[in-house]
Amino acid sequence: MQTITRAWLILLALSAASTAVSFNVTLQLPAQIPLLGGIIILLLAWAKARIIAARYLELAQAPAYLRGFSLVLALFMLTLLGLYVAATPFSG
Repeated sequence: MQTITRAWLILLALSAASTAVSFNVTLQLPAQIPLLGGIIILLLAWAKARIIAARYLELAQAPAYLRGFSLVLALFMLTLLGLYVAATPFSG
């Protein structure tokens, strides 16, 4: 199987996982579940962005650029995660 086809199949699986998590989060569940669901969805988005950068943009051919892109992406995702956690009401 070609690398691009494998990447596409992985992206499909990650998208299906994101959809499944979002459907579970929209149910009436305890407050901790939506927080965890949002974190999982954000991590899945990070994984999809890495696959797109490495395989579709072919940054895997330039490891230094891939590391730089991954660092910036990780910092951005951590910022989004912090904002999400801060904005999510928690009634523990």
